[in-house]
Amino acid sequence: MSEFLGSWQPLQSDVRFTAESIAELLDGGQAFRWHRRANGVWRGMWSHHVVEVAWGKSSRLQWRPLTPVGNTTESDVRNYLRLEHEHPELYLDVLPWRSDAHLRKCITAFPGLRILRQPFGETLLGFLCSATKQIVQIKQMLALLADHHGSPSQVCHHNGDKLDNLLPTWDQLAGVPEAALRACQLGFRARYIKGTAEYIAAHPGWLEHTATLPYTEAKEALCVLPGVGEKIADCVALFGLGHQQAFPVDTWMIKSMARRYGLEGWSPTQVAHFGRVHFGPSAGLAQQYLFAWERGHGGR
Repeated sequence: MSEFLGSWQPLQSDVRFTAESIAELLDGGQAFRWHRRANGVWRGMWSHHVVEVAWGKSSRLQWRPLTPVGNTTESDVRNYLRLEHEHPELYLDVLPWRSDAHLRKCITAFPGLRILRQPFGETLLGFLCSATKQIVQIKQMLALLADHHGSPSQVCHHNGDKLDNLLPTWDQLAGVPEAALRACQLGFRARYIKGTAEYIAAHPGWLEHTATLPYTEAKEALCVLPGVGEKIADCVALFGLGHQQAFPVDTWMIKSMARRYGLEGWSPTQVAHFGRVHFGPSAGLAQQYLFAWERGHGGR
């Protein structure tokens, strides 16, 4: 590998973050290929991009590419982080924070939090690994899949660190035996990933077509896949397809909605419906604020 070709550059944006909100954005369960470095630096990978993002006392972000010049641009990073919304108050005006005191408190605690714009296929793979697992375990599984079955990344600088390969594509995964997937600590999830890879291989263009569907139809298409229920389908629809009306419900959200909105004893399906109705067309963005608050401040 050659030496580092990029230098630190400011990300042109009015969006301001805190250390807690950038950590929640990059390592709070939306994506699983970001790792905290020293001095406020985060290293992450998506598609063929490998970058570092730094947060400092100015509350503004800087970035630098770790791949050859031209492979990743500032536009790529801004697009991934959804920094096209220059005025946070306009971005949040789609949510009922004026009438919802708890939501307002969550938004205030995590300035700049938003929904990442991630590759659909990678997001699907990540959340197929997520069943009954915590974030750190999902990251480990994906790292093993990349190491054993992915392609090398064209990283220019590594400082002696071990860098992950790119994630395997679904075409690559279709050729991997289930036993080899299980060796990546996937457990029963190996069966789902193998079955999904075979389904996608048998339906050419499925990923591309599903990416064009509206929310309800996309969710129905996702639920056909092995191991995909409503929660995983909503996660993939929100984080991988950008359907912000999706409202994923896991144990954190069950707890949050019972404590803060009086939905004690409600089923996940009922909670998801309430979330879509109460929070509106950007219910998924509200969910992310509620999720962040419950994990970080839930005892308050």
